[in-house]
Amino acid sequence: MTNQIKPALLMLLSFTVLTGLVYPLAVTFSAQLLYPNQTNGSLLGTNEQPLGSELIGQAFNRPEYFWGRPSATSPTAYNGGASSGSNQGPTNPALIDAVKARINALHEADPGQLDAIPVELVTASASGLDPHISPAAASYQISRVARARHLSPDSVSELVGRYTEGRQWGVWGEPRVNVLKLNLALDQRI
Repeated sequence: MTNQIKPALLMLLSFTVLTGLVYPLAVTFSAQLLYPNQTNGSLLGTNEQPLGSELIGQAFNRPEYFWGRPSATSPTAYNGGASSGSNQGPTNPALIDAVKARINALHEADPGQLDAIPVELVTASASGLDPHISPAAASYQISRVARARHLSPDSVSELVGRYTEGRQWGVWGEPRVNVLKLNLALDQRI
């Protein structure tokens, strides 16, 4: 029996070292070498002062900033540790009230904006962490942001165009605008 236990323990030890130490270190080293920005969270800002990740949405609610898609995470918005949707169906009174409140907030922030509100500005996504909005959602907000920053709508529109990303590899997804990148670019204009 001991001649069966000894090889089994040696195999357990060998595979524990191989799969628990060598493989994770090799993958981590390779990722750091080949994709250092992505491996470290795709952070924007400086090494001394990171301002956020380009992969996780942030709460912007001041009129001089573009607003992202609402977050359904709790207990706070854009909580990366609690990524989830609200699980509220389209007939749920809580969802209807939340959408109405968001519509009212958009109308109060820009009463002169009479265009139809893009749906992603009033509904949360499944993850609750979307960092992007559609070009239509960004265009909807141009007049408010331009007025709050004392800029021409054309210059803000040009900036939105510059920060609009196309489909991935020209095929997948839809054109999108990263809200944090756009707001950081607006701050650098001042």
